[in-house]
Amino acid sequence: MHAQSDKTMAVIGAGTMGRGIVQVFAQAGYDAYMFDMAPEALDSAGKAIEKLLHRAVEKDRMTAEDAESTRSRIHPVSKLCDVGTCPLIVEAATERLEVKLEILQHAQKHVTEGGVLATNTSSISITQLAAAMDHPDRFIGMHFFNPVPLMKLVEVVRGLQTSDETTERTIAWAKEVGKTAVPCNDSPGFVSNRVLMPMINEAIFALQEGVAEPEAIDEIMKLGMNHPMGPLALADLIGLDVCLDIINVLFRDLGEDRYRPCPLLRKMVMAGRLGRKTKQGFFRYE
Repeated sequence: MHAQSDKTMAVIGAGTMGRGIVQVFAQAGYDAYMFDMAPEALDSAGKAIEKLLHRAVEKDRMTAEDAESTRSRIHPVSKLCDVGTCPLIVEAATERLEVKLEILQHAQKHVTEGGVLATNTSSISITQLAAAMDHPDRFIGMHFFNPVPLMKLVEVVRGLQTSDETTERTIAWAKEVGKTAVPCNDSPGFVSNRVLMPMINEAIFALQEGVAEPEAIDEIMKLGMNHPMGPLALADLIGLDVCLDIINVLFRDLGEDRYRPCPLLRKMVMAGRLGRKTKQGFFRYE
């Protein structure tokens, strides 16, 4: 295993969030390793990043030289051993506890002495994940938002065991890649999804009960609340399966009826209508 410089990091998972995190770190001068066991995931992540860099150059948000040097700092790998060791590893795998635990237990072996292991989970308990780690004090939630290159926020979530030093270092990393880091304590759904998901769920209940058509629900929330996107279109963007996973966590861990997933949301997921990624959710996407 080869040790890397301080300006090195790795992301586990080359999905929508993983590739975005890799891109922002590479743009900020980091050698960013992108690990995924599926070669097709690495391939599509590479193409997606390429497209975004190309667009940034076209729109004069980045020079061609900067785009080229960003590309040169992204290292896709399909074996975790090729990551070597890094001061920061961010896990961005699927939102399932057992999957994350297995990945994190392997990933922690690749964090340099005194380094930080972070998870991009949007709802799973940081305290629970940290408890399974060798160094729970150096484990933290680093919750980026989609699309990562454009969204400014990183919710920095402290588990019960997370040290002050780990929190400070994570906030510094977020700032270094041009993000605004906002700290909060570990609680189901943290702040973002604890407030957002019941709103999305309630919009789905309104649709299920025939209160209004999907377009009308979204238009009312956009124009009345000044939201850039309506709750149903936002659910389609996030992925209805991801929304259901998160609302299930809230319902299970907070145990209150107000977090009960809408039956229509369950039905959509069972039908495989997951939103943009399947070209159909509450709206159709051609």
